[in-house]
Amino acid sequence: MEIAVAGGTGIAGSEVVRIAQQRGHRVRVLTRGNGVDVRSGDGLDALLDGVEVVVDALSTSTQSARVSTEFFTGTTSHLLAAGLRAGVRHHVALSIVGVDRAPHGYYAGKLAQEQAVQSGQVPWTVQRATQFHDFASQLYRNASVGPLHLAVRMLTQPIAVVEVATRLVDLAEAGPTGRARDIAGPREEQMSEMMRAWAAHTGRRGWMPEMGLPGAFGRALRDGSILPGDDADLGTVSFEDWLRAQPRG
Repeated sequence: MEIAVAGGTGIAGSEVVRIAQQRGHRVRVLTRGNGVDVRSGDGLDALLDGVEVVVDALSTSTQSARVSTEFFTGTTSHLLAAGLRAGVRHHVALSIVGVDRAPHGYYAGKLAQEQAVQSGQVPWTVQRATQFHDFASQLYRNASVGPLHLAVRMLTQPIAVVEVATRLVDLAEAGPTGRARDIAGPREEQMSEMMRAWAAHTGRRGWMPEMGLPGAFGRALRDGSILPGDDADLGTVSFEDWLRAQPRG
């Protein structure tokens, strides 16, 4: 199968590329290095020619609802339009569990992305997943004030990125299914504890006071709005399992 991956150099996308290639699929990575600018649409027609499935694992670094929405609606519209012209038979988009219950900040863009995919003319699948285990290390680096690192109060059910990537390749092979069953990790965790555990494991020292993010989005992170429902499929790799496999500081 000929598969194109948007965001194929990112955390999830690179795993999708690896797993798809291991299964014998021909994979095209949609990057500027390959002559494609997904934000403008330049180069998409040429690189999608002959592609059967597009997997969209794009992400952007922002907490602005406006910026996130502009990014995801723009890139999605370009992917769908070029895919339709190229005869792409299946568009698979990675989203986040709970975006409809917490449509704020970055999540606002992901919800807009889902809506664009669902209203497009290319047959589609949307896969919502919970946060990856390494989100704890990303927040450690980003949630800081000078030398002080803040432990973010957030209920999550984190999942291994390889399990999400495997699901995305499974869906690409299976054909369009609409909204796929949500996927999440095996158990609920408190992000502040995950961050402190990661910091201790990797040799980071210092006080990490717990902090709740402000506003409606912060409340949604704390009150369980972004947790999966009872019908979600669960992975097998826990945060503890993942942390044991990480290099020690």
